[in-house]
Amino acid sequence: MKLWQKDKTVETSVEIFTVGKDRELDEQLAAFDVLGSLAHTRMLASIGLLRREELNGIQKELKTIYREIQAGKFRIQEDVEDVHSQVELLLTQRIGEAGKKIHSGRSRNDQVLVDLKLFFRSKIEDLVKDTETLFHQLIQLSEKHKDKLLPGYTHLQIAMPSSFGLWFGAYAESLADDLEVMLAAWKVCNKNPLGSAAGYGSSFPLNRTLTTELLGFETLNYNVVYAQMGRGKTERILAQAMSSIAATLSKMAMDVCLFINQNFGFIRFPDELTTGSSIMPHKKNPDVFELIRSRCNKIQALPNEIALMTTNLPSGYHRDLQLLKENLFPAFESLNDCLQMTSFMLQHIEIKDDILKDDKYAYLFSVEAVNEEVLKGIPFREAYKKVGMEIEKGKFKAPKNIKHTHEGSMGNLCNDNIKIQFQHIIAAFDFQKVEKALAALLSE
Repeated sequence: MKLWQKDKTVETSVEIFTVGKDRELDEQLAAFDVLGSLAHTRMLASIGLLRREELNGIQKELKTIYREIQAGKFRIQEDVEDVHSQVELLLTQRIGEAGKKIHSGRSRNDQVLVDLKLFFRSKIEDLVKDTETLFHQLIQLSEKHKDKLLPGYTHLQIAMPSSFGLWFGAYAESLADDLEVMLAAWKVCNKNPLGSAAGYGSSFPLNRTLTTELLGFETLNYNVVYAQMGRGKTERILAQAMSSIAATLSKMAMDVCLFINQNFGFIRFPDELTTGSSIMPHKKNPDVFELIRSRCNKIQALPNEIALMTTNLPSGYHRDLQLLKENLFPAFESLNDCLQMTSFMLQHIEIKDDILKDDKYAYLFSVEAVNEEVLKGIPFREAYKKVGMEIEKGKFKAPKNIKHTHEGSMGNLCNDNIKIQFQHIIAAFDFQKVEKALAALLSE
């Protein structure tokens, strides 16, 4: 069953090629397709294109289909092209002719656009919640281990003293910036394209403001041509936000793989959270973090993949856009898995004490020694030369005390300030507004 089919049947190989994985991926959009139809049909009734009794029957049965989807009882049949066709088919089978009226004033082009935007909003909320969990865990670990020192590196060479308070806190603040990027993606996703039809509007007097309110969108994609042009652009912006979170997780995973290495030996995990070797009985491999690193690097490639798939497409709809789902949809699950697994692993991290007592880290304190000289009144460049000569002659003695007090240093982590910034970002998403609107749409 195809919404566009007339009296000709598509050749089988062409149908298989053009449908691709759409049925499988469209099942993830099913609930959102129903939500879009609930809003659209209420709007149609408001402008006189549906009678009250027709609307009541349509709304009741759409809500039944929605519950079936939530219960895992919805499937797109083999002979049905996509989720839109399947929902309309079920509706028509169950309530008759009224079900055939729900497509008035819209095209599959704007129908899939609204489905995708509703789906993306849901996935963004999941990502934000998992990111928030990891953020608070990192802040907690930062506070717990703030007095435990470790070497800081530049060029992978021993550089200056750092601390686990700084290390955990750095990744927490990085996640805060990542959510700033995700907030921008949320704002792009939270605009209503419904009513743009095939990309050129409709001669029906559609009330697009009403569907915007019913679906909890913040505003409209006003220009109907741009609403269609936004497909691909929306996905790319969202992928960029996901890649930002992925970059933070990938960098942290690389640190963990270094720090757990015997040549570093700064941290460890229980044996049951590592893997072994088939021939080397001593091995305890950080496979979880290696896979997080690789998965997240793959996600960082996603914006470029989407950009290349949509580069130089003229305005209007093109079937190329169908393939974006194949790249983007699996990335949501993968990134959520990485966030959740990172959080799980960090619940079991063990930090080594007194790392810097090892003599090989003595030169970490060379800058501290220079600064001590400067505080005595010696010009910085002379103090730098004096300490440098002591190091060359083997006479350098590391200072015993470290005094870092400025904002963001190991003695003044400013974690409370970082938490305040993070909470301001979280609040800006305003998920409650969306949830309230959708709950009202589904209410009996």
